[in-house]
Amino acid sequence: MEKFFKLRQNGTTVSREIVAGLTTFFAMAYIIVVNPSILSQTGMEWGAVFLATIIASIIGTLIMGLFANVPYAQAPGMGLNAFFTYTVCFGLGFTWQQAMSMVFICGLINILLTVTKIRKYIIKAIPRSLQNAIGGGIGIFVAYIGLLNVGIITFDSGVPALATLDQPAFWLFLIGLALIIILEVLHVKGAILIGIVVATLIGIPMEVTSPQDTVSFVEACKALPTTMFAIFRPEGLASLFTDVAKLPLALITIFSFSITDTFDTIGTFIGTGRKSGIFSAEDEKAMETTPGFKSKMDKALFADATATSIGALFGTSNTTTFVESAAGIGAGGRTGLTSVIVALCFAVSAFLSSFISAIPYAATAPALVIVGIMMLSSFREISWTDFSDAVPAFFAGLFMALCYSISYGIGFGFITYCLVKICKKQAREIHPILWVVTGLFILNFVVLALV
Repeated sequence: MEKFFKLRQNGTTVSREIVAGLTTFFAMAYIIVVNPSILSQTGMEWGAVFLATIIASIIGTLIMGLFANVPYAQAPGMGLNAFFTYTVCFGLGFTWQQAMSMVFICGLINILLTVTKIRKYIIKAIPRSLQNAIGGGIGIFVAYIGLLNVGIITFDSGVPALATLDQPAFWLFLIGLALIIILEVLHVKGAILIGIVVATLIGIPMEVTSPQDTVSFVEACKALPTTMFAIFRPEGLASLFTDVAKLPLALITIFSFSITDTFDTIGTFIGTGRKSGIFSAEDEKAMETTPGFKSKMDKALFADATATSIGALFGTSNTTTFVESAAGIGAGGRTGLTSVIVALCFAVSAFLSSFISAIPYAATAPALVIVGIMMLSSFREISWTDFSDAVPAFFAGLFMALCYSISYGIGFGFITYCLVKICKKQAREIHPILWVVTGLFILNFVVLALV
């Protein structure tokens, strides 16, 4: 294990990796129940999506851990599953089989972008100030996810405000938050995981910790054939390209899936990998000079690219690198052993769905808030007194949370960066790839406005 995962070289231990894996899993376990709840609205069977979610998460996370040896977990992404259901199926009128076919094609495109090193070149083209802004922005985004998950931020009458603390879940959240803060200040190992477990247990007498309605493993297995390989049936890929009138709309939708998936992953890797040392300067140098998939970043990008198509084969929307992986990284995870632990937890969850679903948002939200705080240190590397640096950094960092999308935050950062450089007559300093990507983001925003 030491030799395979290079634990000592990465400054970690087996126990630390196990704690990190458990922390990441508990922080993202909600997807096991939430994803089928969203996708089943399209007509897909709840049990089939439940099992497809787990299978896609296991395979994607194992590839990330065993092939790339990095502590990232993969699962069907929040936001992308909502886009799948509410925009593609309900808004644009595609069937779930056609939408799933688009996801599969999106995965193939991402594999092509990775094999041809285009995604790697995009990362290299991003200015250092924007990379730091992305890191800090993901910190804000992760903390914001935690606050929204527990409902302590409300939007009554469209105005954001602090919720009235009249619900047990809010008090449990505050207890968990205070506990993790105290443990972190006292440098207690496994502070985040301890906080999640203790908050979950405290939530039992408070009636916050309670199992949700799920299906049994046997029932899920019986339902899985309804979605597995559905894209290869007549109502899948074949029907997607037979209606010439809807072909342009299908291509535009695939493009939207792809650009969001790509930059969600790039943002997560930049935001969490640089500060923690997972993607070191030596690794970046190897990425530039070594052919094939030899560097960690190359392997991680390839692992992420394959996960989307694999997930679509079983019957779930885009499988992507989860930003909640930051919780495990914050707990000390540095190698693929963390990912293997997460994958094992997903495997066990298929048989213990009621137990896993009982973990309340109020217990996991404090962990995300704390990790978000840890990641904000990336902002100090930005020259905030230089307005031309501050503007794109502000939009890239803040808009991730405001738009609830890593890719949109990056898009606004790119657009304002190009605008600033043009105004300063420094357009030549903009990398050609950044010009192209910025144009694609503008096109994507225009398309979303029109459809």
